[in-house]
Amino acid sequence: MNNPWKILSSKEIYENPWIRLTEYEVINPGGGNGTYGKVHFKNRAVGVVPIDNDGNTWLVGQYRFTLGEHSWEIPEGGAPEGEEPLACAQRELLEEAGLTARTWKMLSKIHTSNSVTDETGWIFLATDITEGVNKPEESEADLKVMKLPLSEAVTMILEGKITDAMSIAGLLMVERLLPGLRQVQPPGPNID
Repeated sequence: MNNPWKILSSKEIYENPWIRLTEYEVINPGGGNGTYGKVHFKNRAVGVVPIDNDGNTWLVGQYRFTLGEHSWEIPEGGAPEGEEPLACAQRELLEEAGLTARTWKMLSKIHTSNSVTDETGWIFLATDITEGVNKPEESEADLKVMKLPLSEAVTMILEGKITDAMSIAGLLMVERLLPGLRQVQPPGPNID
């Protein structure tokens, strides 16, 4: 499909070691002039849904500075240029949850918020799990690790207790791939 957008000019607004913000003057698909901003993440987002033989998964929780609140998520991190997404997934699973896995499957490539960023996310399924000790980074000093049945993690999504897009996508994909693991009731009308 042909690109209906025409870029008239662009300028870099901000850059740090992790992101770059570029502003574009454009002609949009309807023919009008406009301004469009794009956030480019220098790392690729990588997430892992670990599943053990009993249908359990692991979530990690931390206070997210950008949100100003605590967030439960699958183990996630950023793959810098030159690092393969699988290698990043393996590293993050060990760092955040203290887990290693013998079997890996790439579930999906996703775009995390395609109206404002070109960020690409990679989601993996990890099985044949061995538990160990996590080694979080300094910025994750408050990291909590929770082991729970996959069905309970899906319930947390349905109740609005998991809001991270990569986590929602990954957990729901695994729930569909492994249908015998989910036996939950939909949430009631009061969602926190």
